[in-house]
Amino acid sequence: MIGLVLKLGPKERVLINGVVIENGDRRCRFNVMTPNANILRLKDAIHPDEVNTPVKRVCYNVQLVLSGDIPPNEARSQLLKGIEQLSQVFIDHDSRKLLETATGAVLENHHYKALKALRSLLSREQRLLEALPR
Repeated sequence: MIGLVLKLGPKERVLINGVVIENGDRRCRFNVMTPNANILRLKDAIHPDEVNTPVKRVCYNVQLVLSGDIPPNEARSQLLKGIEQLSQVFIDHDSRKLLETATGAVLENHHYKALKALRSLLSREQRLLEALPR
């Protein structure tokens, strides 16, 4: 299959090449055939004010690539460094697999796949932060 398949729920919004598109009242599915289009589901977006943890920071940087605000080649080293730093904390097997997936996705310019893997770490990060002594 060629292209990206987007499945949108009712009233769901997506950013495509700088344009916000809102779905209608029914679920829809469409294929984006243009390679390297900048696409970000707004339900997956992290607001800049919410970037207050290491995982959110790396997710936000991937998001900037997906939105077209930073070219992938400029973000690559920063993303890989951020993922490497996360691997110093997330040492369990499942987290390592997610970080490996994110690394491979960044290297292959599949940034949405990287974002999906990194977002899976958000709940784990939250549990770790809550466990820290105050």
